[in-house]
Amino acid sequence: MAGLATVTPGAGYVGPMSAIAIGAFAGVLCYFAVVWKGRMGYDDSLDVVGIHGVGGVFGILATGVFASKAVNAAGADGLLYGNAAQLGIQAVMVVAVAAFSVVGTWLILKVVDASVGLRVSPEDESTGLDLSQHDERAYS
Repeated sequence: MAGLATVTPGAGYVGPMSAIAIGAFAGVLCYFAVVWKGRMGYDDSLDVVGIHGVGGVFGILATGVFASKAVNAAGADGLLYGNAAQLGIQAVMVVAVAAFSVVGTWLILKVVDASVGLRVSPEDESTGLDLSQHDERAYS
């Protein structure tokens, strides 16, 4: 999954061997990002940051390294094909996507918090969300 999420930014711009290299490195990189989450102690039950965040950033930058006009004539060559500027363009894209994501997420959280709140009550959390929110018992 990490390899697929990571190679997505380069789809249509990198060749098959480059995609395999990106995916293989992504598996290792994202694994360590998920393990790091446990050490940092932040709440990410689906490992979105470790897989899509870390993998996405690496995939965007790797596209700037491996992109080739031989794959897509309408694209641009990357660092390995003589165009170091493309890696810089990809780095700017990482910053732009991160800023957009942070601002967009903050706005959505503010709207949700103002309308229904972001957390359940401590009593509901203690009881368990399966029972308090869905009136179902997940485990006997």
